[in-house]
Amino acid sequence: MSDLREEVGGLRDDVTDLGSQLPPSTDEKAAVRDFMSDVTRDLKALMSQEVELAKAEIGAEAGKAGKGAGMLGGAGFAALMAVIFASTAAWWGLGHLVGIAWAALIVALVWAVIAAVLFIVGRGVLRSISLTPQRTIDSIKRIPSAIKPRQGDQHE
Repeated sequence: MSDLREEVGGLRDDVTDLGSQLPPSTDEKAAVRDFMSDVTRDLKALMSQEVELAKAEIGAEAGKAGKGAGMLGGAGFAALMAVIFASTAAWWGLGHLVGIAWAALIVALVWAVIAAVLFIVGRGVLRSISLTPQRTIDSIKRIPSAIKPRQGDQHE
């Protein structure tokens, strides 16, 4: 009698396995097609948003780069103006006290220090700039985990 029960139980398993091997119905195909369409549309929208975020981040950093470059340009211009105009006046004034040659050297060193300070400040601004869209990269790294099915969502 127990052999018969085992045999009937085995037949039930075989019938269940056959039922799971039937081709999907039209409704199931439509549901899968709709699901894939939704996933594709959502991924397109997500990627579009990520591109816009990257553009915004890079644009903000490019503005900082422009400011730093402007400071470096200002440092160069200030150094040139200093050498031409102030050096001449200071050279004449100091020339009466320490001699013309020493006066020229002192004036040149003063303006070189000013130019160096402006250069160092401008370079510091440029070094602090990152053109890597970090928020976009962080957001993209989260995408794979966001589209993975959760344990309760899996159908077996």
